Amino acid sequence: MIDSNVKSGPDEVGHTHADVSGGALRASVFGGMDGLVTNIALIAGVGAAGASADFIVVTGIAGLVAGAFSMAMGEYASVKTQNEQLDREMVKERAEISRHPDAEERELASMFTTMGMSKAIATAAARDVHGDPEHAAVVHITQELGLDPREKPSPMVAAVSSFVTFSTGAIVPLIPFLLGFASLVAGLALGGLGLLVAGALASLTTVMPWWLSALRQLGFGAAAAGATYLVGLGLGVGVIG
Repeated sequence: MIDSNVKSGPDEVGHTHADVSGGALRASVFGGMDGLVTNIALIAGVGAAGASADFIVVTGIAGLVAGAFSMAMGEYASVKTQNEQLDREMVKERAEISRHPDAEERELASMFTTMGMSKAIATAAARDVHGDPEHAAVVHITQELGLDPREKPSPMVAAVSSFVTFSTGAIVPLIPFLLGFASLVAGLALGGLGLLVAGALASLTTVMPWWLSALRQLGFGAAAAGATYLVGLGLGVGVIG
């Protein structure tokens, strides 16, 4: 993992990048937003059906626990599978370089030319890279797949990040009920505020304006809550009672 505060070389004074390969950022944003939207929609549906405050709390907590574990296990499995697939591709690339070194060297030179190098420089660079077969395999995989096998995201980091942020997001719309206020409007309003804040915070790592990111997340939540609210109204209290 590359530390975003460490400069890559003497020519990069004042030029740093965030670490986008670790898996934590994507899992955290996805987990937090999913937790908010899931429980906002959940309490909107059961609340519209006429459920009591206690029933809404039980439903919301159950949704929090189930969703957090589901998110964590899903993130772990997906990142782990991606890493294992990358390892498999590295094995295949090593074998290809071992069996067909000249053809692989020409392939790399061709890729270098598409990056803007002249043919002569690309050929020389590919020959230099292939001086070390292991390094050559890494360069081939990086160029062909856009993934660096030396900087694989951590499945555990992704899992823990999504678990924590999902739980945090999911608890927000339940806060009024946990404090003793049997108000569906208050829960939905606080959940909406949470979406605005989460969207604004997410924009800090992107080029999107904070207000647009915030409104986008609010829109997603409103669409989900609106759909489940209508379902709750349609089913009515008879289903819950």
